[in-house]
Amino acid sequence: MTGCDRVRVALSHREPDRVPVDFGATTVTGIHCLCVERLRAHYGLESRPVKVHAPYNMLGLVEEDLAKVMGLDVAGVLPRNTIYGYPNENWKEFRTPWGQIVLISGHFQWTTDTNGDLLTYPRGDVHAPPSGRMPPSSYFFDTIIRQEEIDEEALDPADNLEEFGPLTDIDLAHFKAGVAAAAATGRAVTLAIGGTGFGDIALVPGPGLPYPRGIRDITEWYVSLVTRQDYVRAVFERQCETAMGRLRQLHAAVGDAVHIIYLCGTDFGTQASRFCSLETFDTLWSPHYRRMNDWIHSHTTWKTMKHTCGAGESLLSRLIDVGFDIFNPVQCSAAGMEPRALKHKYGDRIVFYGGGVNTQQTLPFGTPQEVRAEVLERCDIFSRGGGYIFNAVHCVQANTPVENVAAMLDAVKEFNGLG
Repeated sequence: MTGCDRVRVALSHREPDRVPVDFGATTVTGIHCLCVERLRAHYGLESRPVKVHAPYNMLGLVEEDLAKVMGLDVAGVLPRNTIYGYPNENWKEFRTPWGQIVLISGHFQWTTDTNGDLLTYPRGDVHAPPSGRMPPSSYFFDTIIRQEEIDEEALDPADNLEEFGPLTDIDLAHFKAGVAAAAATGRAVTLAIGGTGFGDIALVPGPGLPYPRGIRDITEWYVSLVTRQDYVRAVFERQCETAMGRLRQLHAAVGDAVHIIYLCGTDFGTQASRFCSLETFDTLWSPHYRRMNDWIHSHTTWKTMKHTCGAGESLLSRLIDVGFDIFNPVQCSAAGMEPRALKHKYGDRIVFYGGGVNTQQTLPFGTPQEVRAEVLERCDIFSRGGGYIFNAVHCVQANTPVENVAAMLDAVKEFNGLG
């Protein structure tokens, strides 16, 4: 099978010739640029600066030579603009605080404050307040909250919709070219269109907006799920209208060459519970998820992916009910997320995408032998009967030992009979 064949079979809840693998196709299945550099060296590939395609969490581009060595089956197409509101183009060298030379968008701009923190700017506009902060000891950016004082009487849902709009001709050309290039690899095509995630806390603060308006403070947003439900509902309703238009535009441009569309990255789970009640989920999110999924399933062959970290078991039946085909990242260490129980209860109704190894403990801090054992066990559990795409539990973080990353990849190959 080709990678594309392998993924399509897995998505249909049948067992392919081997477990399909993704690293780097989305911003929630990626690898930190430092790990990408070390992987390239580990496998003896050409030494060159890694392209940072997601500066927010400093994810490195997995280029074709590394993808082949890793045995990947999925190729990704991301939105034209990064989370900071500018495209990846005119690459330039940048020395990170930890000393790595990478390539980053020519639009990326930064300054250093008196604490030594690296500050970055929305749309590369250094005249606007900075929207991201990287302390000297960190390996990614934290969001800077730029909340204006809230006037309850003047709150306008339109203020929380400034970043959403129809796809432009430039966007459509980007997606058409990206899908064609991804399909040419022979791997399955995963695409993130942007604008279809409701209340994604990474996006609520408006890191790509020079002067965000509305409710942009993270705590205030969570409070608003209880105290300002009418406001949040109005934001979601209008955003959904725009999202539906974007989906129609995308399908008219690329047709059914896309296999998986990553719709929403809103996290609902903590380590032990949820960020909102089931009733709030049903009221605010379910109608819009259902509307998008219904249209996609009626008009395309795409499969839809929902990302939520944490203890998501209590939401799984609802995510299935509103039409999601794929669940990521499968945080098996969170409460209620025991792998065998998840597979037994939901495995015939939703595809598990991730869950292959714990990125909070085992992968960064375990031994290669412990990584191998966990990967083999997860593959055995999740792959039975199909419905599984291997990835770690979220992105591979900086300073994860390259020996452990290699042990993870070797274990998947061993399970697949390739080791």
